[in-house]
Amino acid sequence: MTSSETFSEFEAVVELRRYTLHPGRRDELIELFEREFVEPQEAAGAHLFGLFRSRASPDEFVWLRGFRSMEARRKALEEFYFGPVWKAHRSAANETMVDSDNVLLLRPIRRGLAAPPPGAGLHVTISPPAPPPEPAFAAFETEPAPNTFPELPVRTDGPFSVSFSRVASPGSLELVSTSRSLIR
Repeated sequence: MTSSETFSEFEAVVELRRYTLHPGRRDELIELFEREFVEPQEAAGAHLFGLFRSRASPDEFVWLRGFRSMEARRKALEEFYFGPVWKAHRSAANETMVDSDNVLLLRPIRRGLAAPPPGAGLHVTISPPAPPPEPAFAAFETEPAPNTFPELPVRTDGPFSVSFSRVASPGSLELVSTSRSLIR
């Protein structure tokens, strides 16, 4: 990402990815992910906004990846997942995971991941379609376009609304930023 680009340019298409991991293996995946996967994905055209631990589940890794368009998503994912870095490390990553298919493909209702308001805490709320709650600084809805990279499944049981806030709301999940997360 160059200095002239902002998060907002990458908020056109966002993946909210929630991985269930084998017990006790979350930090192992985060260390591998942060060491090997961030830069190559960004070089391919994806932007990794946030990497998080779920406070409620010690075996869940949550992350956000953004793209400029559905076509840019397809190209970036092809470059990364068919490339040498993923091929070299996919077995180690996949061995930590029970499920990596809990993925929502989203489009913005209210952009704001680029500049969350000051404060502590980050909460994500996933719900049936609804207006974003008042304290939400970023809000998304399910992207209705077909998945342009079917090798990575996305959930089709929606539609959903997803919002990000500094304060908890009913049903929200508290996220704790990893050391490489851009959203804090």
